[in-house]
Amino acid sequence: MQIVQTSSSSGVNAKGAGTARVVDDASAAVKGGASARSEAPAARSSTASLQRGLSNWDHQLQGEISNAQQTLDYLERSSSQLQALKSELAAKLAARQGREGQVEARVRQFSNTWRQRASASGGTLDAQLSYTSPQAAQQNFSIRGLTMASLQEGPQEVLAFSVGGANQALRSVNIEPGLSENEIVSRFDRALMPSGIGVKLGENGELVFSTSEAAWANVRDSLSVRGSGIRYPTGQMSRVRTDAEPAAIAPEEWHTGDTEALRATLQQVVQALAQLQAARSAVSLALAQATGRVARAQPVQVKVSMDTLAENFTEKASQPGYESLLAISSALVGISRERVVALLGLE
Repeated sequence: MQIVQTSSSSGVNAKGAGTARVVDDASAAVKGGASARSEAPAARSSTASLQRGLSNWDHQLQGEISNAQQTLDYLERSSSQLQALKSELAAKLAARQGREGQVEARVRQFSNTWRQRASASGGTLDAQLSYTSPQAAQQNFSIRGLTMASLQEGPQEVLAFSVGGANQALRSVNIEPGLSENEIVSRFDRALMPSGIGVKLGENGELVFSTSEAAWANVRDSLSVRGSGIRYPTGQMSRVRTDAEPAAIAPEEWHTGDTEALRATLQQVVQALAQLQAARSAVSLALAQATGRVARAQPVQVKVSMDTLAENFTEKASQPGYESLLAISSALVGISRERVVALLGLE
């Protein structure tokens, strides 16, 4: 019988380390070589899970941190550009003329940056500057003709929706008299969810539809509905008209042709700066929370896995026979006062 010793990454001498693995490997050899080793013991499984957990323990959390850092960089760059534009506008309005065309150049610069919002934030910052990680940014929209009032009034009707063309599956919503606003929202949400469309109740009691920004162009260009000739008179599958929720910032509407236009643009720039600052605060909070979860996650995983290994050792040591002797003798190999002190210092 040969007891194989493994190295330790904790900085403690490897002699006598990896007790659970020693016990299981030796036990497997006694039970019959390869056939016994094919039955992975609980302790070996726990050790492997621990190793995987420590080296690659939360891809999603790492992604959230990366998204937050990327989005913060984008927001800080955008804020810096708007601050520069604000200064140029104020100087021009105060008759302290700067370089000719500088204001217009600043507007174009920020317009280009704003168009890069989706890619620059990893698709997690929507047009209202809401940070959505780990979910993708959403585009809210309304469907013309589908108002809460029209849905609560009139006779029963089944509305069938299609996204992506005639070959796509239809999603049906049964509308009947007496439904509450929440019931109507729930029925639409359940029916359209498989098509990647969510539905919620707006602040003014309206239906608000949403889909990922990446899917918005397809939804906008292909969403169709068929009714029973009540709310949609033709009774045939027909394209619906959608209205996207306007973006929080609209640099394409900033003009600099005269004094009044400069004043209006300056006011919009000041408002945009406040919105960017609010977004930066929200993303900074999300980053702090994700970082805190990083600090808490690894020790918890280590503790849980070590508890499992301890339970496995206790179970083996309490059984009469060779396995009990092997577990105890393997655990005692290399034990010294220095080793005990070192291990206690890991707490």
